[in-house]
Amino acid sequence: MMSEYTWFEGIAFPTVAVQKEQLEDIRNTFVVKEEDLIILTYPKSGTNWLIEIVCLIQTKGDPTWIQSVPVWDRSPWLETNDGHPLIINKKGPRLMTSHLPIHLFPKSLFSSKAKVIYVIRNPRDVLVSGYFFWGKTNLVKNPESLETYIEWFLKGNGTTGDWKNHFTVAQAEAFDKVFQEKMAGFPPGMFPWE
Repeated sequence: MMSEYTWFEGIAFPTVAVQKEQLEDIRNTFVVKEEDLIILTYPKSGTNWLIEIVCLIQTKGDPTWIQSVPVWDRSPWLETNDGHPLIINKKGPRLMTSHLPIHLFPKSLFSSKAKVIYVIRNPRDVLVSGYFFWGKTNLVKNPESLETYIEWFLKGNGTTGDWKNHFTVAQAEAFDKVFQEKMAGFPPGMFPWE
C-alpha cells in the first residue's frame, strides 16, 4: 500500500500531487526568472482568492481570463506534478503559486529580482479553516460536504478572528503555548495578530 504522504525535510506532502525528487529539483535546480511573479502562501490562507485578484490586476479588470482558464493553468503550483512542467515550459512572465516553506524554495529566488507576494494569516484561523476543509468534511469522499463548507464560508465564517467562535478557552491556551514554543526566537510583534 502506498503512503498518502511524501515526506521531505520533515514536511508531509500529498503523494498524489508531489514527489520527493521533484522537490529536490525545485530547490536545487529550478531557475526563477527576473519577470516571475510568485504567490507564496501557507495552506488555507486565501491563496485562491489572491490568485483571482492578481489575475484581474494583470488583465486590468477584464474577467475573461479567469472565467475561461482554470486557476491551476493561470497560476500553476510549483511543487505539484501537474504545475511544475507547466511553469518550466512557459515562455515570458510566469505567474506561479506555492505553499513551499522558504527554506525549500528554489535557491535561485534569492539572487533574482522576481516579485513575491507572501501571505500570512493568523494560524488559529488557518487551523479552523483547515478543520472545515479537511478534518470535518473529507471533501473527496463526500462531495455534498463541499456545499456545506461553501455555505459555512459565505455566511461569514472563515473570516479573520473566526477562531474565537470555535476554540474553547483551554484550546486557545494550548494553541498559544505551542505557538510561542515554535516561534521562539522571532522578533516580538513580528506577527500582526499578536
